[in-house]
Amino acid sequence: PKAMFYHMTRAPLEVTLPNLLARSLQAGWRVVVRGADAARMAWLDDRLWLGAEDGFLPHGVAGGPHDGDQPILLTTAADRPNGAQCLMAVDGAEVGPEDCAGLERLCILFDGNDEAAVEGARAQWRKLQASGMTLQYWSEADGRWAMKTERKAEG
Repeated sequence: PKAMFYHMTRAPLEVTLPNLLARSLQAGWRVVVRGADAARMAWLDDRLWLGAEDGFLPHGVAGGPHDGDQPILLTTAADRPNGAQCLMAVDGAEVGPEDCAGLERLCILFDGNDEAAVEGARAQWRKLQASGMTLQYWSEADGRWAMKTERKAEG
């Protein structure tokens, strides 16, 4: 899969994430959003329900009887019970090469205004680069999202 790093400096997670989720659904992918904190995932769940009606994103929080049916599943666990082709890691959730089997896309969203989050993203970049994945770094610093760097997979 391709790993895409999103360095958020203008729009917060609750704005950036729904846009990426909508694009993933348009691509025909199921998505797992992996976070590091259950309360934060519940908060994200609430924000997704508050979105525009014409942009409704069908989703659920992991732990229910229909996890496997969810087009978008919010979780803190490492599994993908909905068969997701896209994994979005938020709030510093760890993702390693072992998490990428069967994925089309890995997205790592991090807060560029939080130095610890930036350092965590750099560590993830190094770990995934060492595994030979294609990596892209995206920034919104110029007012709109643009790819700034790409490292092609080895081989």
